[in-house]
Amino acid sequence: MEDIKTYIESGVLELYVLGDLTPEERLKVEEMASLYPEVKVELAEIEKTLGELADSYAIEPSENLRDNFLSKLSFNDEENNTLASVPFIENDQQNTLANTNTKDNIIPLNNAKLNFYKYSFAACFALLIISVAALFVLYNNLQESKEQLAVLQSSNQDYANQVNYLDKKVESTNEILSVYTNPDYKMVELKGTANSPESKMLVAFNPKEQKVMIDMKNMSMPAHDENHQYQLWALVDGKPVDLGVFDGVSTETVMKKMKAIDKAQAFAVTLEPKGGSINPTLEKMMVMGAI
Repeated sequence: MEDIKTYIESGVLELYVLGDLTPEERLKVEEMASLYPEVKVELAEIEKTLGELADSYAIEPSENLRDNFLSKLSFNDEENNTLASVPFIENDQQNTLANTNTKDNIIPLNNAKLNFYKYSFAACFALLIISVAALFVLYNNLQESKEQLAVLQSSNQDYANQVNYLDKKVESTNEILSVYTNPDYKMVELKGTANSPESKMLVAFNPKEQKVMIDMKNMSMPAHDENHQYQLWALVDGKPVDLGVFDGVSTETVMKKMKAIDKAQAFAVTLEPKGGSINPTLEKMMVMGAI
């Protein structure tokens, strides 16, 4: 039934009544009308409506137009006698002729056809407006989805940063545990000198693996300017050996790995120009400790 309703609303029945279908299409409509009573009823209703519309637009010819038309007709004698024997056409009959005149009837049918196309255009235009509105709503929903996706991506990035931070914390903790629990490491405490009596730091030395680590978190060293850095030295057979530079401020690094060395008798830290020096500045020695 839904298909029949769709067929009726498609406009093909109006085109059938208006005579705008091909012979094959007309046969199809007539076949549908014979199979489905509702199609037949709809056809009758359309014909009735268009007929009433044609009557409403019918134009009665004036007396002058009638006289001019009749005056131009020529009859032979037999036709004149026949015409003379027939009563003159009454006004009502003239109206009937006017209504059945083919040319006059074409006008209202064309108007009905025009109205049909107007309604079709209006329906299409309304559908276009609805489609534009739907696209607008869809666009807004898409923008909201993009914003939500951006928020989720930002949240995921924050989560990833937190996970990365925690991984580093775990790695640093494991490193500290490995240093303090490994018997191969020697923990050397460096104490402050006269230049900085309150300073102190801890050096973990593993001669077996040639590793030197300094404890950055438990270190207590005075802050320095941006043009200087601290430099770690190892005393090897009475000679200072450079083990690298570091900053005295607290960092994310818990244990900082310095340059490798396999033996040492003592460690010391001096304050040097940024980047370090070839030889230690003894006048700026901050801490020192023997193994």
